[in-house]
Amino acid sequence: MSTDSLAVPTFDPSEHAHRRYNPLTGKHVLVSPHRTKRPWKGQTEEPVLAALPQYEETCNLCPGNERGNGEHNPKYTETFTFENDFPALLTDPLPSIDAQGELPGTDALFASQPVRGRCKVICFHPRHDLTLARMPPQDIEKIIGEWKRVYAEEGEMLRLSSGEGYTCLCLQNRGSMMGASAPHPHGQAYEPQVELTNLTQNTRAAKPNHPVRGDGCACLLCSYAAEEVQQKERVVEIDEEGGWIAVVPFWAVWPFEIMVLPYKRHIPSLLQLEENEVQGLARIFQKVLVRYDNLFSCPFPYSMGLHQSPLPPNNPESDVAHIHFHFYPPLLRSASVRKFLVGFEMMGEVQRDLTPEQAAGRLRALPAEHYLDSKDV
Repeated sequence: MSTDSLAVPTFDPSEHAHRRYNPLTGKHVLVSPHRTKRPWKGQTEEPVLAALPQYEETCNLCPGNERGNGEHNPKYTETFTFENDFPALLTDPLPSIDAQGELPGTDALFASQPVRGRCKVICFHPRHDLTLARMPPQDIEKIIGEWKRVYAEEGEMLRLSSGEGYTCLCLQNRGSMMGASAPHPHGQAYEPQVELTNLTQNTRAAKPNHPVRGDGCACLLCSYAAEEVQQKERVVEIDEEGGWIAVVPFWAVWPFEIMVLPYKRHIPSLLQLEENEVQGLARIFQKVLVRYDNLFSCPFPYSMGLHQSPLPPNNPESDVAHIHFHFYPPLLRSASVRKFLVGFEMMGEVQRDLTPEQAAGRLRALPAEHYLDSKDV
């Protein structure tokens, strides 16, 4: 027998199954690139491609319209924020929970705690038909400014009440596939008076790890961003003037997942952003979302969330949190085929087919002009 037939092939991460570690969560993801060739006869969900009007009289979020609780929106011209009419959290004072209360609270097997807080809806734009991908960066800057205002307002309230360890989570679900209840461009802000599990994991993981930068910064995400800029293979967009990077994370779970974070300096929250950094963030947001839409020539669904310093804000000089945005889009093969987290992923650990490097390469190769603005459409 030839010794060549017994030779072990060289490991190739673009062909062979392997696990990758996520230092932000302490979990692994199984990468199985050979599975991209498997046939698909499962569920498909056709995207909604019909053009929307600039104003929809039945929309609860359009300017001047009546909402579900009977109140009317003002005729706003930029962003508009209001208390969610159907919130997941309530601001009413809650009684403490003990063994004699409605919910058990002393038994370690059945521990619970009362939670209160606020939920807001943030309308991104008065036009019903606009998306972040179709907005000019100047309009996205106003959305960033509103996120900052909501975050600062909640932080000031907590200072006055001596609260600590609270959260302000700004997010957006785009598209019916991701549970969006209305096509009008909008997001939400959750402000629970507890530390949320995923945000706590991210903040703890970002605590000083090992200094690798010339300025002595030992933040994990500072180190990670600098390394991604150097390696380039997972980078989708870089805004050098504003100091932002958009990257398919090395440990990405979703097929075309993206993280947007600053790479030039350590920034704990929106409160520390300089004007050029806000402008850069708006530009990179718009560019990323154009590439998303161009991938399958459809309104690309995703869930987006902003992770930053817990409230009330700490001293930025010693704050270990590093601001970053997560984009979790479900589409895998086409505009109608999504990834499902089921079976092995629910019972074992999450798994992906396309490698993050392949995903980033496909996104980078897409045109910078939105497909609806193309002369070929």
